[in-house]
Amino acid sequence: MARITVDPERMHGRPCIRDLRITVADVLGLLSAGQSRDSIIEDYPYLEQADIDAVLAPAFREQILRLLRQ
Repeated sequence: MARITVDPERMHGRPCIRDLRITVADVLGLLSAGQSRDSIIEDYPYLEQADIDAVLAPAFREQILRLLRQ
């Protein structure tokens, strides 16, 4: 299952979670504002822990690559 989807007809083509009307940027914004994974799931019950993992995975990969290049 593709957790991150892009559809030019949905949310102005911004990356979304599973074709839902919540963007990757929305979830990242909530996390960066200090909201916990559990509170996000509570506020958006159609999201799953794996959705949040998928949002964070590219940033995690980038950090690992940056560390390996040092």
